[in-house]
Amino acid sequence: MVNTKVNLCGIELDNPIIPASGTFGFGYEFAELYDINILGSFSFKGTTRDPRFGNPTPRIAECPNGMINAVGLQNPGVERVLSEELPKMKKVFRKPVMANVSGFSIEDYVYTVGRLEEESQIGWYEVNISCPNVHGGGMAFGTSPEAAATVTKAVRAVTKKPLIIKLSPNVTDIVSIAKACESEGADGISLINTLLGMRIDLKTKKPVIANKMGGFSGAAIFPVAVRMVYQVSHAVSVPVVGMGGVSSAEDVIEMMLAGATAVEVGAANLVDPFICKDIIEKLPAVMEKYGIKDLQGLKID
Repeated sequence: MVNTKVNLCGIELDNPIIPASGTFGFGYEFAELYDINILGSFSFKGTTRDPRFGNPTPRIAECPNGMINAVGLQNPGVERVLSEELPKMKKVFRKPVMANVSGFSIEDYVYTVGRLEEESQIGWYEVNISCPNVHGGGMAFGTSPEAAATVTKAVRAVTKKPLIIKLSPNVTDIVSIAKACESEGADGISLINTLLGMRIDLKTKKPVIANKMGGFSGAAIFPVAVRMVYQVSHAVSVPVVGMGGVSSAEDVIEMMLAGATAVEVGAANLVDPFICKDIIEKLPAVMEKYGIKDLQGLKID
């Protein structure tokens, strides 16, 4: 028998598989397809202080080995998340859930986390300072150690729950930013968010999405994600949640060898809504194939 359990910031998960924010909604749509309680957890849709319609359409386009999106943090705002989305979510998911929070100012982050703090099912906050698809805020906070530290310190002051900071790969030194977050009280780091990308339609001579540029995700970014997870996990003492192009049980093991404690699955959910179920079911056999009895402490030097 193999042991798929992992411990993320003091909370035990049955397995390390976590659908990534923005690809799994609030879970209840996927619960119509299978019992989502088989998941380790999931990171629910990025939530902001105020409702957001998001960016103009078209805002999602396929490209080889991935996709480009500029949804722009579309969400109903924290008040409706509390009053409508989370009560529906509770009916289909009984485990601790990860709350993904975005903002356009320090005050936004603090307010939103403060409002969500009363929600007992939230096990962790995943504070997104890495979205490349919004103007102002978002990734701007994740591109320098000083700005990342400022957000971390401010949010740390309003919650006692585990605080995980989600970082952008669109930087020159991911390690210094991760260490700055750790120094101001982050309990974990999650990475990577999407790479900034662009495609142009030859027929229309226009970018494929209205925002011109957007987040590039999918299998093509997996090697970049593995590299950054390795770098950060060897530089900080807090857990790392790895993501970026993960689409198989083998990818999960590779990400954990790089240093991830848990692994998020993003774009693959949009291609195959059963992908997380499939990965969880195949994980024990893949562990046995490679002589792995326990997922704890897999990290290579």
